[in-house]
Amino acid sequence: MASDILDIGGYSIKKRIGVGARTTIYLATDDVDGKEIALKRVILERPEDVRIFEQIETEFKVANKITHPYIRKCYKLKKIRSMLKTKEMLLAMEYFDGQSLEEGPALSLLDVMLVFRMVATGLNAMHQCELVHCDIKPNNILLNKAGSIRIIDLGQSCRIGTTKRRIQGTPDYIAPEQVHRKPLGPKTDIFNLGATMYWALTGKTIPTLIPKKDAFGLPVQQEQVRQPHEIRSQIPIGISKLVMDCVEEDPAKRPIDMMSVISRLDLMIHSILSNKSKNNSQ
Repeated sequence: MASDILDIGGYSIKKRIGVGARTTIYLATDDVDGKEIALKRVILERPEDVRIFEQIETEFKVANKITHPYIRKCYKLKKIRSMLKTKEMLLAMEYFDGQSLEEGPALSLLDVMLVFRMVATGLNAMHQCELVHCDIKPNNILLNKAGSIRIIDLGQSCRIGTTKRRIQGTPDYIAPEQVHRKPLGPKTDIFNLGATMYWALTGKTIPTLIPKKDAFGLPVQQEQVRQPHEIRSQIPIGISKLVMDCVEEDPAKRPIDMMSVISRLDLMIHSILSNKSKNNSQ
């Protein structure tokens, strides 16, 4: 498989580093400039794969509208055609040597807050460009050993105010307005972020409007929602309240914008550091 990509795409493949929905990602170098990249490959196998092609194109276009250190860059998009139809796509992206939050090691409370402050900052940059991510979840946040992050997978991103024809999002993190196919905006990302923080703090997912199903495909009865500090007593109530404010069903009850989320995270981080300093001095 590596050789046909080498011949067609002009990339030297080092190894496979990931597999997604209908996609494979390789660590590669660009034969033109020698740059090390992550190469996402998707091949049209079924008619419904056209949606994956659309998402790859969206990811490329959106990434090129934003310049921010916490959002993964996309360099080139190559379409390979046969019989006048696009049969394959190759997306050359920034290579970031990190793991997703879902796959990575356990983090301290302070580290969790610092990671989500970076994520919120990256999302705020998108909002400043009139764009929303619409699929923030643990798998779409990469963290490296140096403590930096990248927000990835911009394929569901759209302009603020967009109403999508079909439901798009990840069931455990999806906002109500995504399920109801209403206009999407910064508060959609705030919900997705809050649902992801809930998981990072508690190890559990918060109920959304897409019910969980059992092995037989039957809906599972939802448990009563517990706040993060009720699940993990060491979580400060202020952090717990921020998370629950972010996942309010009514967007009007969520924080007014991502800068408000960042400000509240800053207060939490400052409080944790202050308490740590006091404990160390005793």
